[in-house]
Amino acid sequence: LERIRADHERALREAKETLQKLPEEIRRDIRQDKEKLLQDARGRKEAGAPGLPQRLFRQPVGAVGQEPADPDVRQKREKIKEMMKHAWDNYKRYAWGLNELKPISKQGHSSNLFGNIQGATIVDALDTLYIMEMKEEFKEAKEWVEKNLDFNVNAEISVFEVNIRFVGGLLSAYYLSGEEVFRKKAVELGEKLLPAFNTPTGIPWALLNIKSGIGRNWPWASGGSSILAEFGTLHLEFVHLSHLSGNPVFAEKVMNIRKVLNRLDKPEGLYPNYLNPSSGQWGQ
Repeated sequence: LERIRADHERALREAKETLQKLPEEIRRDIRQDKEKLLQDARGRKEAGAPGLPQRLFRQPVGAVGQEPADPDVRQKREKIKEMMKHAWDNYKRYAWGLNELKPISKQGHSSNLFGNIQGATIVDALDTLYIMEMKEEFKEAKEWVEKNLDFNVNAEISVFEVNIRFVGGLLSAYYLSGEEVFRKKAVELGEKLLPAFNTPTGIPWALLNIKSGIGRNWPWASGGSSILAEFGTLHLEFVHLSHLSGNPVFAEKVMNIRKVLNRLDKPEGLYPNYLNPSSGQWGQ
C-alpha cells in the first residue's frame, strides 16, 4: 500500500508540473520521449534475437563489391549469374516455398528427407544470391524465411540433410549479411536437432522426429548403425552454433563424436562406414 500511495502521489506531481509548462515545452518533452523509445527499440534490435548474445558483425572481406580486372573473367561471372537467375526465376514461378523444382515436369517436389520443413532451395540459395549481389532476390528470400520458415513440424527428418541444407544455409547467410533472422533460425533449428544425440554413446541417430525427439537409424544401415559420412560432417555447423548462441552444448556434442572415434580401433588404420550408437562398435 505504501508503494502504491507513493506512486500515486508521484503521478499527481508530474501531472501538475506538466500543466504548468508552456505548450512548446510539452511538445519538446513529447519529442524527447519518442526519441528515447526509438533508441531503446534500436538497442533491442542490435542486441540480437531474444536469448542470444549481442554480437558485433563484421562482413567478410570481398564478400560483395569486387569486380575482376580481366574482362574474360567478368564475362564468365555474368554468364554464371544469368544461369542462377534462370534457375531462381523458374523455381519462384513453379515451386515457390517448396523444397525443390523438377525442371522437366515444372512441378514442385518435397523430399521426405526434410519431413514437413519447406523451403530448402530458398535457404540453400541465400549465400549464392548474396555473393552474386542479386539484391531483390535475396530480399524476397529473406522475407520468406522471416514469415514462412517453420520448424514446428511433427515429422521425421534426416539429421544430416537438414543440417547441411538448412543449418548450413542459414549460418552462411548470417555470416555474409549479418541479418539476425538467419542466426535466430539457425540456433532454433540446432536446438531441435539436439535430441538426435541422446544415445548411449552420443553418436547421433540418422533420423529424428523433431517434435517428439525420437530418433532411429536407416533400416538399410548395417545392424542399426549410424553412418560415418553423416554424423562425421556435423562438426562445422555445430561449432558455429555454439559460437553464435553462446551455448557450448552444440560444440560439446560434436567434440564427443571425435572422442568416441579416437578411442575406437581402426581396422588397418581405416574407419569403417558404420558405427552402432548403442554399443559403440563398428558395423559391417
